[in-house]
Amino acid sequence: MSSSLLETVDIDAPVAVSWDLWSDVTRWPAFLSHVQRVDPIDERRFAWQLSLPGAEKHFVAELTEVIPQDRIAWRTTEGVHHAGVVTFHRLSDTTSRVALQIAYDPQGFVEHLGALTNLDSTLANYDLGEFQRLAEKTAAAR
Repeated sequence: MSSSLLETVDIDAPVAVSWDLWSDVTRWPAFLSHVQRVDPIDERRFAWQLSLPGAEKHFVAELTEVIPQDRIAWRTTEGVHHAGVVTFHRLSDTTSRVALQIAYDPQGFVEHLGALTNLDSTLANYDLGEFQRLAEKTAAAR
């Protein structure tokens, strides 16, 4: 059984600011609460270390599509099976919308519980809120 989630957030920051933050994978731990670290392996592949309740997860993901200031897509090549895309939408010169869509295959009781109780959606919402704060703070400093 696969699960998916889609969350969006509107940000008081231009698309360029949102893009700059999200396109630098080494900054992801600053706004993705369960991501401990992301280490680039080469231009397209990254090693992830996640810290989830009762579990440490490691996996390798590769970028499958990068369109500057529009979208970043990835999929895992080993470890936890999932794929995702984040898209950037210009609402005005000073505001943008970020949409995060993830499809995954829950493995084990904890992941199934998360999918069943919408814990994943809550976590994604929280992380997008963290991203929103960081992007707005960055935009205000420019």
